[in-house]
Amino acid sequence: MTAAIETQHLKVGYGDRVLIDDLNFSVQPGEIFVILGGSGCGKSSLLKNLFGLYQPLGGKVLIEGVDITNAVGEERQQIMTRFGVMYQQGALFGSMTLLENVRLFMEEYTHLSPSEMNLLARCKLDLVGLLPFANFMPSEISGGMQKRAAIARAMALDPKILFLDEPSAGLDPVTSADLDSTIIELSRNLGITFIVVSHELASIYAIADRVIMLDKDAKGIIAEGDPRQLREQKDNPKAYQFFNRVMSKDAA
Repeated sequence: MTAAIETQHLKVGYGDRVLIDDLNFSVQPGEIFVILGGSGCGKSSLLKNLFGLYQPLGGKVLIEGVDITNAVGEERQQIMTRFGVMYQQGALFGSMTLLENVRLFMEEYTHLSPSEMNLLARCKLDLVGLLPFANFMPSEISGGMQKRAAIARAMALDPKILFLDEPSAGLDPVTSADLDSTIIELSRNLGITFIVVSHELASIYAIADRVIMLDKDAKGIIAEGDPRQLREQKDNPKAYQFFNRVMSKDAA
């Protein structure tokens, strides 16, 4: 089975500053895969390299077997319709209703009629529990609802891969748990692959099938696997410290 996402000797950074070097991992279709690590390890930069917003310093990113790093023009556009992105703050357009936000990519990339786009946009909002709010403006709904609306917009073109940048950031525990439940349902019911950047342990334990932990000193992966198992492994002090929220002297 072709991996949903695969990196080959990926180098991430800015100019002469290398954050991550020689990174190799793959994400299988239908997985909820979480990228985590301490501040400054490059996890958000990695995410932006994975979906093509930033160009890697070296190596490759394959999306469903196709290299996005060297793709240009029509080929690149075709690759980018295979995935959707939810940015940390949702990034909804404040002058548009939720329905219009979800319709936006349909207007750009499809030849559907307005009534067909409206129907599909309402379906996407229904998947995240926001159909009754289709005609609301982003300013009229809560932060958690804005995050779910952003996921609905990311699903506009029926991608099988969704990238989420810190989806639980700024949310209270109950709202965060509701969002976690939405992510799990979409993965299990629709087979969507999620690549999530997060440092929220409760959410990580709730949703992750597998994680990689990045470290800024190692410039790469220092732990990989089921977070519930990594939490118990004292032979990896940095990972144990992170997963158990303990001070470094207690993790040694």
